[in-house]
Amino acid sequence: MSDVIAGHEQNPAALLEQVFGQIAADEMCGLPFYRDHIPLRACGFQLFEQQWVGALLTPWMLSLVVLPGPQQSWQRRAVGERLMLALPCGTIGFTVSEVAGCGQYLSRSLMSPLETSLSTERALQLAEQSARMALSLPVVDADAPANPRRRALFNKVSQVKNQHA
Repeated sequence: MSDVIAGHEQNPAALLEQVFGQIAADEMCGLPFYRDHIPLRACGFQLFEQQWVGALLTPWMLSLVVLPGPQQSWQRRAVGERLMLALPCGTIGFTVSEVAGCGQYLSRSLMSPLETSLSTERALQLAEQSARMALSLPVVDADAPANPRRRALFNKVSQVKNQHA
């Protein structure tokens, strides 16, 4: 086994759907938390800083996924190791995962198991929006203090002033 994980030259969505489709058929479909009506879909995969980032929806979970991109190589890590990644939406903790046919990747569970009331349409919408939000720039109030602790301090100061007025 190599110490280096080679990058995916092509968008890995089709590969993820194939590999996880086999896992669904072989291992997951009989489990009580498996949702038959939820499709298996790799959503919104695009390159961000030369890594593939997107969401993976399966009948049992929804996760953000990161794989090495074209001409990238990752150092092999222990499965289960946690890494923090700075994405446009903020810093997110990911877990090193590995599956035969796909190699190592980083995953962040967003919903596992899936809610029983989740409809097919809503599940697909959540997956697409999750992928999009992970790579969206945060929107901040330009007039708000940069440090939330300072904002809390200002609120306490104004409360104290109001009590004495």
